[in-house]
Amino acid sequence: MLENAATFSSFSVDDLQRAKDFYNGVLKLAAREAPEGLALQYPGGGRTFIYSKKNHEPATFTVLNFVVDNVDAAVKELKSRGVRFEIYDGPDVKTDEQGVARGNGPTIAWFKDPAGNILSVVEEMKNRS
Repeated sequence: MLENAATFSSFSVDDLQRAKDFYNGVLKLAAREAPEGLALQYPGGGRTFIYSKKNHEPATFTVLNFVVDNVDAAVKELKSRGVRFEIYDGPDVKTDEQGVARGNGPTIAWFKDPAGNILSVVEEMKNRS
């Protein structure tokens, strides 16, 4: 039954217009108005539904990962568009001054949307055989 079902992910925001402006304008994605929210359609396939929630609380985990060829280049480009990357200095996750974590898993950098949801740009890990 589910093995053949179409799938999509979803998450909430507190302001659909701000979300639309961010996803369309800053991230340059196709965020289209849909009944009860926004539909993101990705060039590589897949989709996400974003809906408004009055008592929205930002996710405390990464809700959306963008696989890129080069995290450093993606961070530089997104910073030029006003994106601020998170700096972590914890026992499990440490980032450099640009917000990039390296060496303990994939190279990855996290940032937030206007509603505070955590997103990332991440390099796919190469097969390490």
